[in-house]
Order: sequence, then C-alpha cells, then structure tokens
Amino acid sequence: MDLKALYQEILNEHNLRPNNKGTTDGATLTLRGVNPSCGDNIYLQLKLDEKGIITGGTFDGSGCAVSQASVDMMLDDVIGKTREEALELASLFMKMIKGEADDDALEPLDEAASLKNIRTMPARVKCAVLGWHTMQEMLENGKTEGSGTAEHCSTENM
Repeated sequence: MDLKALYQEILNEHNLRPNNKGTTDGATLTLRGVNPSCGDNIYLQLKLDEKGIITGGTFDGSGCAVSQASVDMMLDDVIGKTREEALELASLFMKMIKGEADDDALEPLDEAASLKNIRTMPARVKCAVLGWHTMQEMLENGKTEGSGTAEHCSTENM
C-alpha cells in the first residue's frame, strides 16, 4: 500500500468509526467550534483533573470527513496529556499544516500526521485545524462555554 492510500485509509477510519464522538460526563471545558466557510460545526468537551491532565474528551457535531477525522485524531493524541503537552501538540500540528515542521518531528502527532498534505488543499486546511484551534482556545483562554470566534479558524491564527 502506498503512503497516500494509507493516509486516506486512516482518515476514513477516523471519520467512519471515530473513537471519541459523544459526550463527556463532568466535562471541565466545553466549546463550540465553527468553520463559517463550509459549515463544519463541532462541540468539543475536555475533562481535566486537578493537575491539569486531560483525563477524557469527546466531540460531537457535523462536518466533512477531514474536520471529523482530525478532531478524533487530536483527542486520541491529547487524552492523558497535560494542558501544556496538548498545547505543544497543537503547535506542532499547526507547524505541520503550514509546512514548517520536518517529517522527523511529526512522530508525537501519531495518526494526525497523516493530514500533513492537507496544506496542498487550501479549502481543507480550515477543516483540519477546526478541532485543534477550538482546543487551543479552550486551554489557553479557559473558555468553558459559548462558541469559538470565527477567527479561530483563520489561517492567520495558525
């Protein structure tokens, strides 16, 4: 199987059979993320313990395969990590999407690294970063309700 086919298979698997779709009982942070350019819409929930470790997380909503698969992969990556580690992963993901990260540096992203070529499809970049930007807004700004701003999907904020 060539690399492009493998990446497509990973994306399809996370879109069709997401590991983290649903709701989180006792969520600490909940934020709606919207991509106004295409209508992708997610509700991201994270549960953090007193030490700042993400002990659970889910998403719900609707959108294209890229947005749904990306947020599912993101949750696989950040559950069990500290707030700081999750933000570092988000930063690495954004660098990857912008083409600023070496392939050797992408290992911590695990399957999310399969989205590295999304940058060649500008219409899909905002879809791929929706969940990551929503998580960043939650963790950096302590947002616990409401909606993320339209700007959080802007490529200028990456």
